[in-house]
Amino acid sequence: MAGTSNTEQHLRDLARLRRVRDRMDREYAQPLDVEALARDVHMSAGHLSRQFKLAYGESPYTYLMTRRIERAMSLLRRGDLSVTEVCFEVGCQSLGTFSTRFTELVGIPPSAYREQAALETVDLPTLVVKRVTRPIRNREAPAV
Repeated sequence: MAGTSNTEQHLRDLARLRRVRDRMDREYAQPLDVEALARDVHMSAGHLSRQFKLAYGESPYTYLMTRRIERAMSLLRRGDLSVTEVCFEVGCQSLGTFSTRFTELVGIPPSAYREQAALETVDLPTLVVKRVTRPIRNREAPAV
């Protein structure tokens, strides 16, 4: 009987973690923090962070920043917004943190990406562009 209870609890926790991840996917540009995310699914912040990392291989913060960088890459490829405008558009509050994380994931600073991506993705279908420009997750980009 105890095994069934543990399994049921584990499944409930996974469903709550999915809701947190889905919320980050939808609301990446909103100010989100682990405490608020945890409160909304009736978990402590520490428990949410530990369980999220076990389930998805990265912390909630890292996951959220990756979503923001993915969106930033898309906006930078369009070329009609400055790096600062993109930073705030994707929900980052600090241009320095945004630029540092962008460079870690993508391998080049956002300003260089904006210039380079505009040239490299001309005439490619959107689906292909999204696939080949996806940021690296769970490891840093190789040094150029």
